[in-house]
Amino acid sequence: MGNIASSSTKLAEKCPMLEKSELPLVANSFRMASKNSDKCKEEDLMKFWGSQMDPRLAQYITNFLFGPLGTRVGFVELPRFAELYVYTVRGTGDERINVLLASLGQTPESESTEIAYPLIKEYVEAVVSSYMRAIRLEGGPEFKSWESRGFRIVKECIQKLAESLVYDVVQQGTQKVTRADAERWLSKNPIFLKMLEHVFSHLYNYRIVKNSSDDKRKDDSEDGKGKKKESVPQQEVVLHAMLPLCEGLQYMPDYPAFTDLSQMLFINANLPTAQQNKWRFLFSSQIHGESFSTLLGRILDQGPTVVIVEDSNGHIFGGYATESWAVGPNYVGNDTSFLFTLRPKMRCFPATGYNDHYQYLNLHQQTMPNGMGMGGQHDYWGLWLDSEYGVGESSESCTTYKGYFQLSATKKFTVRNVEVWGVGVKPVKETDSEDAGSRSILDGNEDSKAMLKMSGREQYSDGYREEPRD
Repeated sequence: MGNIASSSTKLAEKCPMLEKSELPLVANSFRMASKNSDKCKEEDLMKFWGSQMDPRLAQYITNFLFGPLGTRVGFVELPRFAELYVYTVRGTGDERINVLLASLGQTPESESTEIAYPLIKEYVEAVVSSYMRAIRLEGGPEFKSWESRGFRIVKECIQKLAESLVYDVVQQGTQKVTRADAERWLSKNPIFLKMLEHVFSHLYNYRIVKNSSDDKRKDDSEDGKGKKKESVPQQEVVLHAMLPLCEGLQYMPDYPAFTDLSQMLFINANLPTAQQNKWRFLFSSQIHGESFSTLLGRILDQGPTVVIVEDSNGHIFGGYATESWAVGPNYVGNDTSFLFTLRPKMRCFPATGYNDHYQYLNLHQQTMPNGMGMGGQHDYWGLWLDSEYGVGESSESCTTYKGYFQLSATKKFTVRNVEVWGVGVKPVKETDSEDAGSRSILDGNEDSKAMLKMSGREQYSDGYREEPRD
């Protein structure tokens, strides 16, 4: 016990920036990377970490730890190794900017530094790519709930996600990024900061936790004095993916997804915190058929939802509706509503507050528009799905949402796919009917399961559902 206490004291003296709970984590990671030496060579660190991240990020990390080419040192000691952890996982904005600049071969202390935009973009892409690799390697329940149902990680979508996070780092009309630009951008980019934190928490945690995972159950029953037990909670607390848990596809092992995991993550990261933990599958035109009445029957009274549309030109876009969909002549919703586009670009358009035209749903009216709309107004919708299924509209401008541009390839578009997901916990209705005629084909009866097993893409009649009332 005396030797352990003495060792901890020495570590604390070497790395005063580390908190007490972080000392064993960083020290153990350094020992494994350096092969129990007090100095870690570049090639040893890359063997230890290399498979856990994008190769470009490995090069950037090397620049920070060992110096840029031409002035590179042969090894790194524990204090510098600890600095990288602290600055990336819980550092101040200034410290994180210093890591970015040093990683790009710049002088962190210089206020006059100017960096080419493509270089910043590549750094962000390397972090995003490493983040997606980390959540795949960790294989958490959220990731598995999507991946096991046919959702994949697509390189092109990772690139678009990275571009969406960094596009506004430069001032309009220039391709040079100053330190002030980078500080402003980083302070307003919580999604990137969460990814950066997760990637480096993964690097310092993963191998230790992976080696001790087989002993986790045994460790949980011990008195908590061992090092392995100390590291496991660190993994569970820090390494939390921004993906929600996917529910409702349990009888569909290969769902016909037209989105990828980085796109779903992008939408989820922009939702209010209360809706980020879980997505509930409600409707897919590929599964339930091309019917507006079926769509309504499956999304009414389901709480907040995400609507995702693909047009016949391959553009993918949609919106977050804050209230349960209900048929009526009025607009509902609040200013946490937003529209988004996923392809050809990824962008999120938050509410302007100019008007409250967040969501609209009506049917069987002669003097009012019949269909589902978000933003804008009649003939000038941000997103519109007509009650005559297959026809949609996205206008050139929409005052309801900030930074908005036309989502579809053409103002009037043809629908290829529509999905709707309930987000967060389903609201409890006062009178919850168990009538089989209105149940979903995914609700679990044996006939429904048999139908799904036959074909994940077959379109079913909606005759067994109740028609929505006006």
